[in-house]
Amino acid sequence: MVSRSYSNLLDLTSCDSLTFGREKKRFPRVATVAGVLSELDDDASNNSVGSDAPSSISQDRMIIVGNQLPLRAHRGDNGEWYFSWDEDSLLLQLKDGLGEDVEVIYIGCLKEEIKPSEQDDVAQTLLDTFKCVPAFLPPDLFSKFYHGFCKQHLWPLFHYMLPLSPDLGGRFDRSLWQAYVSVNKIFADKVMEVISPDDDFVWVHDYHLMILPTFLRKRFNRMKLGFFLHSPFPSSEIYRTLPVRDELLRALLNSDLIGFHTFDYARHFLSCCSRMLGLSYQSKRGYIGLEYYGRTVSIKILPVGIHIGQLQSVLNLPETESKVAELQDQFRGKTVLLGVDDMDIFKGISLKLLAMEQLLIQHPDKRGKVVLIQIANPARGRGKDVLEVQLETDATVKRINETFGEQGYSPVVLIDTPLQFYERIAYYVIAECCLVTAVRDGMNLIPYEYIICRQGNEKLNETLRLSPTTPKKSMLVVSEFIGCSPSLSGAIRVNPWNIDAVAEAMDSALIIPEGEKQMRHEKHYRYVSTHDVAYWARSFLQDLERACKDHMRRRCWGIGFGLGFRVIALDPNFRKLSVEHIVSAYKRSKNRAILLDYDGAMMLPGSIITTPNTEAIGILNNLCNDPRNVVFLVSGKDRKTLTEWFSSCEKLGIAAEHGYFVRSNQNVDWETCISIPDFDWKQIAEPVMQLYTETTDGSTIEAKESALVWNYQYADPDFGFCQAKELLDHLESVLANEPVSVKSGQHIVEVKPQGVNKGLVAERLLLTMKQKAMLPDFVLCIGDDRSDEDMFEVIMSARDSLSAVSEVFACTVGQKPSKAKYFLEDTTEILKMLQFLANASERAATNIPQPSQRVVIVESK
Repeated sequence: MVSRSYSNLLDLTSCDSLTFGREKKRFPRVATVAGVLSELDDDASNNSVGSDAPSSISQDRMIIVGNQLPLRAHRGDNGEWYFSWDEDSLLLQLKDGLGEDVEVIYIGCLKEEIKPSEQDDVAQTLLDTFKCVPAFLPPDLFSKFYHGFCKQHLWPLFHYMLPLSPDLGGRFDRSLWQAYVSVNKIFADKVMEVISPDDDFVWVHDYHLMILPTFLRKRFNRMKLGFFLHSPFPSSEIYRTLPVRDELLRALLNSDLIGFHTFDYARHFLSCCSRMLGLSYQSKRGYIGLEYYGRTVSIKILPVGIHIGQLQSVLNLPETESKVAELQDQFRGKTVLLGVDDMDIFKGISLKLLAMEQLLIQHPDKRGKVVLIQIANPARGRGKDVLEVQLETDATVKRINETFGEQGYSPVVLIDTPLQFYERIAYYVIAECCLVTAVRDGMNLIPYEYIICRQGNEKLNETLRLSPTTPKKSMLVVSEFIGCSPSLSGAIRVNPWNIDAVAEAMDSALIIPEGEKQMRHEKHYRYVSTHDVAYWARSFLQDLERACKDHMRRRCWGIGFGLGFRVIALDPNFRKLSVEHIVSAYKRSKNRAILLDYDGAMMLPGSIITTPNTEAIGILNNLCNDPRNVVFLVSGKDRKTLTEWFSSCEKLGIAAEHGYFVRSNQNVDWETCISIPDFDWKQIAEPVMQLYTETTDGSTIEAKESALVWNYQYADPDFGFCQAKELLDHLESVLANEPVSVKSGQHIVEVKPQGVNKGLVAERLLLTMKQKAMLPDFVLCIGDDRSDEDMFEVIMSARDSLSAVSEVFACTVGQKPSKAKYFLEDTTEILKMLQFLANASERAATNIPQPSQRVVIVESK
């Protein structure tokens, strides 16, 4: 089923070229289908729309995509729709950080439902007037998408609430997931209406659109795409319970840059990628990146800021000044504590009220003097849990006021009706302390707003009867589970679940000396005023530009179906090895050097049996029997094991333990490539490895004749990785004066003599052939991991040891960054290619007599 929303795109793809002209003010409107699409219901095929044609547009443009447009709408008495900017919207505020030369297009939903008959006119009005592209969603689809999947599944889970029963978030509903997929596809269509793919940046916001990057990347492989998550990202133990966990992770990884508010959120995301997708990350020069099919997905950690100009303009309003004067009179002689929260289960309003109750019990002197004003904004979601929070809040407030209240004094003032922005600002101004006790929250900008408002201005100083030279002061009590907590180093951090601790923190905030309050305020004000929303947006755009700078240099193509789609990005000189090409070169050549890594080239993928099968043995023997071939198998395994495994390959040359031991065939003794006087360093290294083995469940030590290997393949991935880093540092320290090298690899830490590597085997092979006047005109080297890169480097730079007409095939297994120029997907393709070469040798043998031949085998690991 192809949605009607693809009609324009299908027409476009039938043309010879694509033009997305910015000079046109009216973009073709994409209709919205009122159905639900499957995640496997893709637009015809995996072929991505190309974007190779050069663009004539020079102005930078940012397409900002969010669940809601930064607009307010209302229908007038005449039935016409009227729209205005929503000054409170973060998506609108971030525009200040993008620069005046950056054109901004917004894509999102309207809060109000627009009749289908009015949608065309409204869409054109919004595009012409506000540069906004609305996504019109049928009410039923929107309900399943927003109130269903977003608010029943993602929102609770990301805030650490598991669906242990139908009342706690609800069981996973596949129909709600299908609605989520459908809406993300509709948003992708809207982006397609306006994008100039080679020039525009796309910035997607929040958990409502987590799979949008996949649909966008599929259309344009080189799209410059960023994503920022405004909610928490849970630990892997929580996230892994989500049935569509892999789909969401892989979709996010189709972005070029993924942003988080805190390191904790980023760390949890990286841990999920490691545990569920087997991906590891690296930190280079302050930047964190994930290697994903040849692309580097950058990770950005930066908490969002507030729009200070907007706050200051509201502080300057006469209405604000009047409201401050009114509140000052109302609470004269009282110390005001302030809480501003949405009415939902994660904001911890009831815990805050219980802490206030505990404060009045433990400190009777505060009764009649301290007031907690709790502003409860309407809940964004709906359901039974919201109603329960409202009932609990009302009951707690009533109990506290009945117990501790008196004539003219209510210890808790609950404001659960909507306030104007200037009214909320006025409460900030008069509050001695702001309390944020959310049990889990993505960022929460309430403390930032409070700090700016406490700084005040000249008019408010007059209203409050403060001297212009009087230092400002403020106090914050914040939950350690909210995103802004790490950036507010002067705040009193609390565990909101510990009622007694929160009560004591409230008391401490009141009795701290005035000078310290001023110092804390000054510190916070300096941070908040310099890290505003413009700084945040500007920093994100700069990192997005850096993450996308190599897009046009790399060759890209898409693979995978549905939400498993991803883009392969490789160096232009890195390509798949053509079997026809290598077989043709093989047939033309007279002297061939072949180096094979056993694990990478010969062992079938997914097999738990590591010994070579009969097919691999047969291929090796056929290659070795060709008199034109010199074959080396290079391995990290010990020589005893390799001797047993390849006992039937009499002419096969083997290099064991990464080239330390070498044997040209079964009829000669093992030799060492370099001379090692002693292995006394093992007595130092082995006890250290043993210590880490005992403390790391699932790890083992492999003792070789020339090396020691600590393997943590079966340990917990995160703990094993941390232990490996510690072990590496420990071994480098204790072995600093020994003639050894300590290196880390895939799930291993290895200690071996200096100078021992697979490149040594390649050098020895080429030198031997040169001395025998057998300059190779065909060189094939196959490997799959970091240790094989030494061989690739040697053969790619060994022109003096090769024939002038030689053809060199350095081939890695899998598409990944490598010094090799070629790749094959897996060992199945490797074996097929080797079988073709063996077949060519067999056919040639019918005409050419075969003298005895020598073969050497090299493996990794």
